[in-house]
Amino acid sequence: MFSKILIANRGEIACRVITTARRMGIATVAVYSDADARAPFVRMADEAVHIGPPPAAESYLLADKIIAACKQTGAEAVHPGYGFLSERASFVEALEAEGIAFIGPPAPAIAAMGDKIASKKLAKEAGVNTVPGSPDAIDTTDDALKWANDIGYPVMMKASAGGGGKGMRLAWNDTDVREGFEATQREGKNSFGDDRVFIEKFIEDPRHIEIQVLGDKHGNIVYLNERECSIQRRHQKVVEEAPSPFVSPEMRKAMGEQSVALARAVGYHSAGTVELIVSGADPTGESFYFLEMNTRLQVEHPVTEAITGIDLVEQMIRVAAGEKLPFAQGDIGIDGWAIENRVYAEDPYRGFLPSIGRLVRYRPPVEGWTDDGAENAENPNGRRGVDGVRVDDGVFEGGEVSMFYDPMIAKLVTWGKTRDEAADLQVRALDAFQLEGLGHNVDFLSAIMQHPRFRSGDLTTGFIAEEYPEGFAGAEPSAELKRALAAVGGAIATADADRARRIAGQLDPALAAPGDWSITVGGTDHAVSLEERAITVDGDPVELAMEYTPGARFVEVALYAPGADEDAEPVDRLGLRLSPTRTGYAITTRGARHDLRILPAHVAHLTQHMIEKVPPDLSKMLICPMPGLLVKLHVAEGDEVQPGQPLATVEAMKMENILRAEKSATVGKINAGEGDSLAVDEVILELE
Repeated sequence: MFSKILIANRGEIACRVITTARRMGIATVAVYSDADARAPFVRMADEAVHIGPPPAAESYLLADKIIAACKQTGAEAVHPGYGFLSERASFVEALEAEGIAFIGPPAPAIAAMGDKIASKKLAKEAGVNTVPGSPDAIDTTDDALKWANDIGYPVMMKASAGGGGKGMRLAWNDTDVREGFEATQREGKNSFGDDRVFIEKFIEDPRHIEIQVLGDKHGNIVYLNERECSIQRRHQKVVEEAPSPFVSPEMRKAMGEQSVALARAVGYHSAGTVELIVSGADPTGESFYFLEMNTRLQVEHPVTEAITGIDLVEQMIRVAAGEKLPFAQGDIGIDGWAIENRVYAEDPYRGFLPSIGRLVRYRPPVEGWTDDGAENAENPNGRRGVDGVRVDDGVFEGGEVSMFYDPMIAKLVTWGKTRDEAADLQVRALDAFQLEGLGHNVDFLSAIMQHPRFRSGDLTTGFIAEEYPEGFAGAEPSAELKRALAAVGGAIATADADRARRIAGQLDPALAAPGDWSITVGGTDHAVSLEERAITVDGDPVELAMEYTPGARFVEVALYAPGADEDAEPVDRLGLRLSPTRTGYAITTRGARHDLRILPAHVAHLTQHMIEKVPPDLSKMLICPMPGLLVKLHVAEGDEVQPGQPLATVEAMKMENILRAEKSATVGKINAGEGDSLAVDEVILELE
């Protein structure tokens, strides 16, 4: 076994590998860029080596610097995590030339599976179903149009070396191909150094299901069941779960055996994932097709660990050290259900635009996963976190989410005996996730977990586009939730007023705190009354228990059935994130922000005389929705534009975002030029 390993990665995955290595008694070495000098993974490691400035191309992607760090510290092996150099065969070969072990698959397998065009050919030869498409890379837009028409729309344009949702474009017609082919080439070149693009048939109503495989250097390969990853946005996974609600035991066996056959055909060892596209319209489960094989650890690996009890990072390390797998296929089972949500620094209320900046407040529902080895019947080997809630993160309160790297803040994993139990745990944990300082998708994730279609298991990769066609504006609250929030608002307002009257100079101490309030929630007015031992909303009692101290930013509320006994269990529990406003509180819970206007009942009627401020007309300006680089201006001053016409392309987080005209207009003044760095809300051009 190795005595010291180096982690050639950053963020949460570096923390994840260090955690397991520490439990195994293996010393760890971190490498870091200037942007990560104060990051948690640097502090967690036994040693840390600085390797360059923030851009990945000048630090984490430089194999020579990684190898030099190994030599400097005496690290015997390298774990690549995911992304960066994890699927670069030349990196593995360079390590081997220096006598350094790679904790991952062999170089030939990476090369074979890393090229989407070559891997598709190999999969077909191995007897795996493949999607119709171009056999080789396509060079020009004209060739792309020919292939797209031969295959039949819709088609997917993919960068051959792409991954993680980057370098992919869906085309429904010739116009989409003309607009997107060269952009796909550029994204492939910028993100992966490879501008080759191929085209394949897009399966409508598809499900994205993947098989986790694990092999050793002695010829043993097993599959560790499947993961459902159908809920995606722009081909980037958002929610993952294991097992899949769609997969039958027979289907699981067929998919698993084909995946193992493919792995065996390329001499695979270590952890890997075979991604499949599955037709949800075929109840037989026979319509599944090979997409690609990821020759690395997946972001979503914790859900597999939760249902199998197998530490995939540990097994990767042991396999790299030459050990045999300690289990066979017959030993792999499924225990319960696990769901993972990716908490991203992106704002769903603004079209999911990237958000960078400082984490002014960061309080996850449980502390970051430590893998303390706590083993019991409910938590084998500690894989399921605390009471079924696990957080894998690599950030800290006061730290920054940088523009140079992936915007993921944390992974929230829950485990339950059933799918609904795991989803309910997600809702409660997301309610308790306190994040301030930048945009994030916690509300959106909570809305998905509560969505009836998600609960039914009727998923496709089009779930988000189909269920939120006009964008996300928050989960719609039920009438019961509005009443509960009104009751909480009344209790908070009374507590705040009671504190105010005890502070000299604020209120006459002889005055009693108000108990009657007019509270508006979601456009609905509620009359709330607080008595000594009761709260009524519109005359009906609401029974709850909560502890609130004026100034608190988070409270937990237990709701009870009216007339319940003192020892009764609550019918629901809410985690409320509080933010004071000029007229009350903004309370965030259950996937939405709820603005409560709270007024003493005796003055509430005066609001009808207040004049509302009219917001400025922003439709006459093209405003940069996120910090980024202005890659291209599609118009010039004086041009007439139509709705939907591209105006500018802004690159942020390695993704190109096309900003389009919302109405017919004439381009007036242009305030920015190609190559300019833009701040959020900066005016790019003005329209007349």
